[in-house]
Amino acid sequence: MKYAFVSDIHSSMEELKLVLQQIDSTAPESEIIGVGDLFECTIGKKKLDGTTYPLLKNVMLNPVGFEELITFPSIRGNQEERIQLISVSNEPLLTTISELPERMRVSDALLIHGHQWPYDELPPERILIGEPLLFHGHTHTSSWSVDGKKQPFQFFQSISVPKTCVVVNVGSVIDHTEWVLYDDSDRTITFMKANIA
Repeated sequence: MKYAFVSDIHSSMEELKLVLQQIDSTAPESEIIGVGDLFECTIGKKKLDGTTYPLLKNVMLNPVGFEELITFPSIRGNQEERIQLISVSNEPLLTTISELPERMRVSDALLIHGHQWPYDELPPERILIGEPLLFHGHTHTSSWSVDGKKQPFQFFQSISVPKTCVVVNVGSVIDHTEWVLYDDSDRTITFMKANIA
């Protein structure tokens, strides 16, 4: 089975369209899964003061037509958590956001957004224990590591994943149009980028 992991869209409709078009043309049989931060919360974490908002348009970006592109399952990111924290809306979208799981298992891999540990660090042992393969986002930087050591990669080149502690950052849709293709049948990952050939 092939999976297309997309993360950190932050309500960027045009960049999401580019990525979805590339997935459709290069891996149409893959199942698309979101790795968090689908939406952009417009209230920064430093501005949280206990205020709650009755309308989602007051706390998040949701361009016309954006929701229709989110046809795939996803985990929640820190943006969704903040939207949920400060919203008292009865809009159905808030219910959808609140029901996103923190983690998801896909084949032999664990998906978690990455805001659960310090920024730009590898996941801690409490998360990695017993997990041979973990995918995350959050830092907007494509990368991968084996047993805590970062590994080189090139976009569009398939990488065989060893059966040890592998951590993959799938990059971001916003600003980078990056995503990762995972083939669990041959245990390969391929870093993809939609705006270069």
